[in-house]
Amino acid sequence: MQFQPIYEDGELIMPKLEFDLSASPSVGIITDLRRKQLLMEQLSRESGNYLSWAGQNEYMRLTVEELISFLIRMSGREERAAVLTDYFALKEERKVRLMQLSSSKRVYVTLLRAFFAHQSTLVLEEPYFYLEEQDRRQLKRILDDLSQQKRILILTSNLEDALISCDVIYRLSGSGLHQLDIRDSEEEKQEAVKQDEANITLQKVSTKREDKVILFDPPEIDFIESVEGSILVHVGGEHYDCALTLTQLEARLLNFGFFRCHRSYIVNLQKVREIITWTKNSYSLRLNTGKEAVVPLSRSKLQELKALLKL
Repeated sequence: MQFQPIYEDGELIMPKLEFDLSASPSVGIITDLRRKQLLMEQLSRESGNYLSWAGQNEYMRLTVEELISFLIRMSGREERAAVLTDYFALKEERKVRLMQLSSSKRVYVTLLRAFFAHQSTLVLEEPYFYLEEQDRRQLKRILDDLSQQKRILILTSNLEDALISCDVIYRLSGSGLHQLDIRDSEEEKQEAVKQDEANITLQKVSTKREDKVILFDPPEIDFIESVEGSILVHVGGEHYDCALTLTQLEARLLNFGFFRCHRSYIVNLQKVREIITWTKNSYSLRLNTGKEAVVPLSRSKLQELKALLKL
């Protein structure tokens, strides 16, 4: 899949991009609103893509059952409406008009049109953003099933939404497309750090932004991640470069309540608000920060975290 560079007022807004969507059945791109719009516009020109735009609100006067029947007829599928209503977990809402549904359920039902698409690639803009927890889980189940036959590309500004369904995740900025390391491996063994060796005297974490050196007290830090060899320290919704490795930071921050929750992430446990279980092998941590953030939790680290938190 290729995207041409785009300039606005002489400024490079989106560089030339090229990546292999067929390498994984479900790919996520995390980026801002303007770049999402530019990607959607380029993708809309290709006939093999089905696009689901955020905020679509057609057929509001139809009931859920009427909409499903209509989509069956339009797509030429052979399933019965009653069977799909059960599959979509909408049996109780089948006689309700879309305009009368809750906002979350209305968005969920609208997104179901992707299920009937004949195109080989489904492009979904912010599919989880407006959904409540139950509807998120139902949509994830359906997208997981669809990924067995189709390729799925999710465009979002939220890491959590990408983590829910995507096997491969990229971050897109003006500097290009960078893959995030979200792989999980039970064979991977982290370097052991003994408590008696972590005699911490460090009171500041040194970071850089442009030509400035910025020092943070450990409690200020929300989480730290590794992105393609770069170490990013996240504080209050912003990120800063750090010259230390994750292993070095893990050792230095141990006595300040930080935890290596994933091969590419260290989290401040004081900021953890919720442990999210998506499947038996997929977990995330939601943080209570100035700007809500979510980081992946390795399944091999789950029991260790529960022990630390006395759960």
